Amino acid sequence: MTDSSTPVQPPVAETRPHSFTVHGVTIEDPYAWLKDPEYPEVGDPDVLTYLEAENAYFESVMAPHRPLVDTLYEEMKARIKEDESSVPQKDGDWLYWTAFETGGQYRKWWRRPVAGGPDELLLDEPALAEGKEYFRLGAFAVSNDATKLAYAIDDNGGERFEVRVKDLTTGEHLPEVIAGMLSDIVWTADDSGFLYGLANEQWRTDNARLHRLGTPVEDDILLFHEADEGFRVGVAETSSREWIVIATSDHVTSEVRLVPASDPTAEPILVAARKVGREYDVDEHDGTLFIHTNDTDPQFRLCTASLDAPGDWHELIGPDPHFYMTGVECYRDFFIVEGREDGLDRIRLHRYATPTGFTAIDFPEASYAAGLGDNPEYDQTVLRVGYESMVTPGTVYDCDTATGELTVLKVQEIPSGYDGAKYRTERLKIAARDGTQVPVSIVYPANFVRGGPLFLYAYGAYGYAIPPGFSTGRLSLLDRGFAYAIAHIRGGDDLGQQWYLDGKLQKRENTFNDFVDVAKALVADGWTQAGRIAIAGRSAGGELMGAVVNSDPELWGAVIADVPFVDVLNTMLDADLPLTPGEWPEWGNPIEDADAFALIRSYSPYDNVRAQAYPPLFISGGLNDPRVTYWEPAKWAAKLRATKTDDNVLLLKTNMGAGHGGKSGRFESLREAAEEHAFVLWQLGVEG
Repeated sequence: MTDSSTPVQPPVAETRPHSFTVHGVTIEDPYAWLKDPEYPEVGDPDVLTYLEAENAYFESVMAPHRPLVDTLYEEMKARIKEDESSVPQKDGDWLYWTAFETGGQYRKWWRRPVAGGPDELLLDEPALAEGKEYFRLGAFAVSNDATKLAYAIDDNGGERFEVRVKDLTTGEHLPEVIAGMLSDIVWTADDSGFLYGLANEQWRTDNARLHRLGTPVEDDILLFHEADEGFRVGVAETSSREWIVIATSDHVTSEVRLVPASDPTAEPILVAARKVGREYDVDEHDGTLFIHTNDTDPQFRLCTASLDAPGDWHELIGPDPHFYMTGVECYRDFFIVEGREDGLDRIRLHRYATPTGFTAIDFPEASYAAGLGDNPEYDQTVLRVGYESMVTPGTVYDCDTATGELTVLKVQEIPSGYDGAKYRTERLKIAARDGTQVPVSIVYPANFVRGGPLFLYAYGAYGYAIPPGFSTGRLSLLDRGFAYAIAHIRGGDDLGQQWYLDGKLQKRENTFNDFVDVAKALVADGWTQAGRIAIAGRSAGGELMGAVVNSDPELWGAVIADVPFVDVLNTMLDADLPLTPGEWPEWGNPIEDADAFALIRSYSPYDNVRAQAYPPLFISGGLNDPRVTYWEPAKWAAKLRATKTDDNVLLLKTNMGAGHGGKSGRFESLREAAEEHAFVLWQLGVEG
């Protein structure tokens, strides 16, 4: 659908000759100039002028639809409990929770003594965010003795966090400030310091460091350095808090070291040296390591080993073709195995005395998302569990570990009202072109008229499953007659790690084909019609959007591509970019591998824009985004404008003060969602 009354013409990016040759192939890239050579500083006036012109065009085109945006925003806001608070959780002598105040964009962090006493404000995010265009809280770690808080903040979206330390007994901040952090924070047993990791110049965390309170940051002790530029280092702690975990990994291989929380400078215990293709993670109970690994099967298994011989693994629970084991957590009297059984979340409680038997925590619906919540204490007798489905708002339970009984603590409140009986949800199986059955979660109004508009979402990369969870924003579409579907396509690990492996590297096109085949089947089954489908994807899901608008543009009535990873070939050829070396196991290394170069070139959305009619497009980017750099959506939009043969609207919106996640603050992010929904309604001709 085209708005012929739009008075402002879209900006036209100039072309500048630029070419390069790899593996004997010469690539012309006339929009390469949109990458500021001084990045991550972006000051090139030509670049900024172009991005600002696109933003002005966006505002002009959307101006007539602002009333609809406002309507949707108010609907979405009315479904959010403004003074929302979390369920308090006990950790030691304190109960901890977070709360928003009415009108607040950011939460406050609170605690009170278990024995009784006044509430204490630990951290005031609204005060920290005051006057800032962007604010995000990263790591948040209270010391073991509960007297200090270490936390990290990002105030521009660039994801280089600044660590600060607060004395909770006085309310004052300690003088130390650590800039450029990109990790979690783990306190030592005696609370004299904490472990963290710094981002290097390429925005890669290749280290684990120890900071001692009261000492200069430049004297911090380097505990581990990773030499492989493709690996990232992280710090964590075992459930007992007796050991600190220093893990390093890329997308396919991991390696874990343990240091005593009581002596973090002791010689680390290497659990097992890295072996390409083997992933593992570790928890500990009473001197025994519990090792969750895919060493023999992509469904994972659970092994044990002693601290004295950490590389001598003994299988405790073998791989199951129907149960994908996603994680293991140890507690004093039991351990929990989480996973997905034929794609649905499962939580299993195992006793140490009879470890192969288990008690399953059961849930009532046929399709849902569930998992362990925050359970900080090692000696737990009840487990905090979260649950939701596409028709059931988020629910917090306590599960009695002795009986398995679930007690509802909280159900997500929707102030404007919600009646689950007005909606239906199903889990479909749709055959892809190679015969693979692809799951699809779908929700629709009870009075849904088949053949109407449908919103289709997917991600399909990095082994990230998209859960069939609840969304208050989605209701604005359902209440206007939409069905909303999530395609659980290959590339995620929705059906196990093999599902992920079947959508990466040489099998990457399965991801795109699955999505297209799901859409075509939904049309064939009468759910919707070609051209009545709105689609959306973010980041690598934005790459998916770029691929399917190239291959099957006639299917889509509107496309939302948020921070889309669309300039895949150029990015994978640039080893100096922050993420690139770590991404080669996911996409392939086109620098060294001619076959990888040819494959990426064959599907990279930017490289495959061609003279054809494209559907209406809403593209977003973030100037400070270190994950998908701003020039990827900018170059793609510029090339599409110059090449496509249709008059459909194409919008590029660049957040000039934000990063990969868009604007911060719960209401600002709602307004961005309202803009995208308004675009979809406008393009599909649905009354607001």
